[in-house]
Amino acid sequence: MSGPAIALVVCAAVLHATWNALAKRAENQLAFLWSSVSLATLLLLPLGLSRLPADGSLGSGAPFIAASTGIHVVYFWALGRSYRYGDFSRVYPMARGLGVALVPMIALPVFGERLSWLGAVGIGLVVIGIAGLSRSPSPVGPAGARFGVGTFWAIVTGLTIAGYSLVDKAGVARVHPMPYIALMGLGLSVLLSPLVLTDRQALAHEWRRRWRTILVASAMNLTSYLLVLFAFRLSKVGYVVASRELSILFSAFIGSLWLGEGRLAPRLAGASVVLAGVICVALAHE
Repeated sequence: MSGPAIALVVCAAVLHATWNALAKRAENQLAFLWSSVSLATLLLLPLGLSRLPADGSLGSGAPFIAASTGIHVVYFWALGRSYRYGDFSRVYPMARGLGVALVPMIALPVFGERLSWLGAVGIGLVVIGIAGLSRSPSPVGPAGARFGVGTFWAIVTGLTIAGYSLVDKAGVARVHPMPYIALMGLGLSVLLSPLVLTDRQALAHEWRRRWRTILVASAMNLTSYLLVLFAFRLSKVGYVVASRELSILFSAFIGSLWLGEGRLAPRLAGASVVLAGVICVALAHE
């Protein structure tokens, strides 16, 4: 992997973990996520639409855009719930690690892909890391009760990550990635609007108190995605996918040192095991 590709992917990982941490700090996570993603979509939409076919048609890609949009609605709902009830340094590596580990297991019957020994080892490491993160002490709630809810929503988030990853894999083979992601983001923003607008007071409160943070998060969201796209042009896909999940490791430092969620060592240990598993899974598909 070249130096420029490594730099792009590491920057993307830092940005992804950071904007997710900003969402964790919000008072209403769903309102914050919806606002930042909607702004990012507005920025990306003109560029995405300019890459549509000359006749403006989407052809066979439309069903995949619709399916990805629906899965992303559940994803953002679950992500907001997991950040509300769980530690960032726990739910982030759980969701990201589980999402990556499940892809080859589902792809086995769907796409006929073979699970190699390295992929199997990676999945096992992800499971061990998640188990370790769920067992270590948490300052959230009495007897870790609230963390149990956060764990549940982190698992749901991981399931949706696996789901939209497989749908997107098939979708971008039929539609250019830029209009694909732009139209998916537009649909996501529209579908989540009724849910977010049911509590307009919370939405207004987030904008009054955190409008600068929302702007920063939306820019980080878009930039991290674009950096990965550029990295794909400079290096092999497996290496990029593995390296971008360094965000799992960064989440342990952010949660412990910035968000004050507790001791770094157990979080870093669990996140490291999950990251090792994710790297094995990614490289197994290289």
